[in-house]
This record gives sequence, C-alpha cells and structure tokens, in this order.
Amino acid sequence: MAVDLLAALPLIALAATAIVALLVVAFRRNHLITAVVTLLGHGAAFASLAVAATVIPRQITALLIIDGYALFYMALLLVASFVVSVLAYGYLKGRADPVEEFYILQVLATLGAVVLVVSRHFVSLFLGLELLSVALYALIAYLRTDDRPLEAGLKYLLLAGASSAFLLFGVALLYAELGTMEFDRMAQSLAVGENIRRVFVLAGLAMTITGIGFKLAVVPFHMWTPDVYEGAPAPVTAFVATVSKGAVVALLLRYFAQAGAYPYSSLILVFSLIAGVSMVVGNLLALLQSNVKRVLAYSSIAHLGYVLVAFVASGSQGAEAVTFYLIAYIVTTLGAFGVVTVVSEKDRDADSIEVYRGLFWRRPGLAMIFTATLLSLAGIPLTAGFLGKVYVLLAGIHSALWPLVILLVLTSALGLVYYLRIVVAMYAALPQLETARHRPPVPSSSLAGNIILVTLAIGLVWLGVYPAPIIRAIRLTVASLL
Repeated sequence: MAVDLLAALPLIALAATAIVALLVVAFRRNHLITAVVTLLGHGAAFASLAVAATVIPRQITALLIIDGYALFYMALLLVASFVVSVLAYGYLKGRADPVEEFYILQVLATLGAVVLVVSRHFVSLFLGLELLSVALYALIAYLRTDDRPLEAGLKYLLLAGASSAFLLFGVALLYAELGTMEFDRMAQSLAVGENIRRVFVLAGLAMTITGIGFKLAVVPFHMWTPDVYEGAPAPVTAFVATVSKGAVVALLLRYFAQAGAYPYSSLILVFSLIAGVSMVVGNLLALLQSNVKRVLAYSSIAHLGYVLVAFVASGSQGAEAVTFYLIAYIVTTLGAFGVVTVVSEKDRDADSIEVYRGLFWRRPGLAMIFTATLLSLAGIPLTAGFLGKVYVLLAGIHSALWPLVILLVLTSALGLVYYLRIVVAMYAALPQLETARHRPPVPSSSLAGNIILVTLAIGLVWLGVYPAPIIRAIRLTVASLL
C-alpha cells in the first residue's frame, strides 16, 4: 500500500543512495562526487523521517514496525553515519587507492543498522544484522597500508560468523517451541502457554543473546574489539563504536520489551553478570594500554556495561536511561574518534599516546576538543557523559541493583586514570628542539571536519548543561515502545 511506502521512505532513501553511488562510481570515479551523493542520501533519509512520522505507527508486513521509537533511533543513527562520512572524506582524500567504494559500503552498513531498529521479527533481525556485518567485513579491511586492517577484518569475519551461527540456532529453538518468530506473538505464547518447555525457551534466548552480545562487544564476547578498533581505519572504528552498537542496543530494547523476556529472572541475572564483568574488565584492561584506539576499545566495553545496568533496571526509567546514555556515548565517541581521524597521517592512524604528546602546543583547538570528549567519557560534570551516568545510577538505585551501582561508581573512578593519561600527554610541554626534530606537524583538517568536531564538542557540553529538550523527546520515544 502507498502508506507503507511512506512509512518505509527512510529505508528506501538509503537503499537508493547506495544504488546511485554505485552507478556514479561505475561511470566516473570521483571522490568528491561520491561523498556528496552519500551525504545528500543521508540528508534525504533524515528528511523523509518527517514524512514517515505522519503515518506512524505502521506495521509493514510481519517484519518491520515504524513507530516513534524507530524514527528516533533512525534519526540518531543517520546523524552519526553522516558525521562519519564527513570525517571519512578528509581521511581518505589524497590516497592513491580507490576510495569511492568506501561510501557505498558505509551506506549499506547504515541501512542494515536501520533495519535492526525497525525489526519486529527474527527474519528482519537477521537480514539487518547480516547486511551490517557483511559491509563491515570489507570496511574494516578497506585500507591495506599494512597487515593490521586485513588481520582485523579477518578476525571480525570469523567471530561474526560464529556469533551468527549461535543466533540462528537460538532462533530455531524459539521457533520450534513457540511456533512464531514475531516478537510480540512470542510474548503472547509465553504468557498463555502451559506446556511450553521453559528450558528450550531459555536456551534459545541465551543463544540469541550470544549473537547480540558479540555485536555489543561485552564480556565475554569482547575479544575482537581491541584488535578491530586498532586495525580498522579511524572512521570505520568510529562507525563500529557508534552506529553498529547503537543499532544493536535499540534492537535489544525492543526485543526484550515486545518478546516478554524480562520476567525471566535467570536472563536478568545473566545480563547483570555481563554488565558487572564488562565494567571491571573494560576499565582494568584499558589501564594497561598505550595505544589510544585500544584504550577507547576497552573503554567502549566498560560503557556498554554501564548501558546494561540501565537495561537490567527495566521499566520506563531504565529505557530512558539507556537511550540518554547511548546518545551521550555516541556524541562523545564520534568526537574522540573524529580527533583521531584528523590527527592521523595517510600511511598510519594516530593511535599511539606519544603522537598526542604536546598536541596542545601544535593544535590547541583539537587538544581542547579531545579533552572535552575524554572528560565526558570519564563522566566529569558539565558533560553529557556525567548526566548519562547519573541517569544510569538513578535507574539502578530505583531497581535496587546495589552491587551494579557500586561497581559503576568504582569503575568510573578507575576509568578517570587512563583518560587523564592522554590529557596529560596532550598538555605536556616539549622542548623546542625536540618538537622540531621529532614532532611532525599535525595534518590540517578540512573545514567540514573542523565544523563537525566543534559541533560535537558543543553538543556534549549542551547535553550536560541543558538536557531538558532531549529528555522530553526520549520520554515520548520510550512511551511509544512500552
């Protein structure tokens, strides 16, 4: 029906963008034109959200649901992907290798992430997850300046394949026992089924969580994260850390809310253990790193642990805390990896802490933006990260999750140590002779990249000082889900 096409317009716009970009590359290779097509496609998809909002809520077949919750998260992911595209243009500019296919793969990965957000059925979930994953296989190994990108891509390929096998086996168990793969009908079957063998349901849910846990990179499914973050090009790392993980968190919230999985105390216990171990392991291992991208990788493991604290709290307050924390995390992480992208050279990413030593004296603006993002990740007041942790703490306290609340406070204090190591290195004064001989000038960034970084820095401070508008939007979003 025509109304279905209107509701699905954001997905259609993204798919059309990938096709147009592919045709452009086929007829004429031009980095600027391909990047502009990609950015215009993101803009068209974002603008089409307003059209889709006029017909929501709308179920499109049994697979997809377009509602206020889906539109909110689609907007968040589209903005994040747009930022990555802008940063990628400056990063890829001037490289000898063909770079146009990068944007096609990124648009396809974004389309997969958006499909995850609107999924209400295991078939659409799997299609979206595979579309996202297959595009990321190539993106992670896209630039072959050395062996690290190829190694990272291969590791992600092998582990993602294994996690998909777990997910499919779990789906098969749930379908065999419940007779449906729709999230809401699963909840109905669980509510009225007297002869359902709970052991098979729990096994199926556990195996699907294993597949989803890989994408979230929480402990014990985190082993790929530091190697992939280090080996992938900086814009791809930013995409994996924000768009990919944000889509999976949105999917997880919808899945548990609509499939009726929250009443299973054993599952909530598993998520509680995962959250606690992720906070501890992520922060402890980050202390041992001297590579900035690996620090941010282990930091992301800890932050997803914080998100799971609010997820375990359940209810509207928990969902609101998850959403606000995710927004703060995405804005802050994009800013951090944006600086890494700008500072990076053509042959190697700026991933060593030593590269940032004395950055303030060479590029004070970049140093201050990076400082703001690191302080936000650490949860310092007047930043988005601080309010995000406050909301998670309040959700945990409201649900009496005292062990997780205590762990969150202690590990947050621990995280401040490795963030400050990078900050101290940036502001360290260097002798003039050493600067001239051993510190090459930081590559100049494009005007668009500078505008993006400044906007992200302002955004993370604005969210920490005046979050009322976004909180009102989050409450409306959560209300449409619950």
